[in-house]
Amino acid sequence: MTVHFIGAGPGAADLITLRGRDLIAACPVCLYAGSLVPEALLSHCPSGARIVNTAPLSLDEIMAEIQSAHAAGHDVARLHSGDLSVWSAMGEQLRRLRDLGIPYDVTPGVPSFAAAAAALGAELTLPGVAQSVILTRTSGRASAMPDGETLENFAKTGATLAIHLSVHVLADVQERLTPHYGPDCPVAVVFRASWPDQRIHRATLSTIDPRIGDGERTALILVGHALGAEDFDESRLYAGDYDRRYRPVGTSPRFPESA
Repeated sequence: MTVHFIGAGPGAADLITLRGRDLIAACPVCLYAGSLVPEALLSHCPSGARIVNTAPLSLDEIMAEIQSAHAAGHDVARLHSGDLSVWSAMGEQLRRLRDLGIPYDVTPGVPSFAAAAAALGAELTLPGVAQSVILTRTSGRASAMPDGETLENFAKTGATLAIHLSVHVLADVQERLTPHYGPDCPVAVVFRASWPDQRIHRATLSTIDPRIGDGERTALILVGHALGAEDFDESRLYAGDYDRRYRPVGTSPRFPESA
């Protein structure tokens, strides 16, 4: 018996890995975070599977479901939205599973920031503009931010920021970032990336309307000069005179072709 933690992707039911889909189809028990995981994914569950929406459950109740499946020898598909490596609450579940001696594995999923960038048709790392993407959030009731992890500190790097779970405090984000990125820095707010009702709002730090986030939670704020930039250097990777392993160039290439 194994608990399979599966990244269910950002919203579109077909943005799941083949491995994740096949694991769902093979598990007689499926626990899914119903507040964000699309119900269409449950169509992959086998006939007669026990399907439990964990949105209204406490951690103790979720673990009770897993222990019951473990006692019956049933594999569990545990679905979380996006990718499990960030803000998934997987860590606390894995800690309890280790204490209980219950086996588990993890299958990654498409993260929301990648879906948002795809919706924008944007590369978040452009040569000479930004070469880093910082995934962060603002403090909330569920989890406070450590002292050093502030928007101001991250903004000093000039990296592209992907700010999660913060659209309801957009005015505060705007105020804190403007001194570092400048008022003309591009901003994009992507609501429910990849869902059928996806919405995109593009602006700058000076023109963004903080009220667009009223009543919303499922949105991602992207901030950085890489958004929509046209005046940037081309990567050397595909330059005709760039000597690389798969395309040796010159009389003394760094990686000569095998004889």
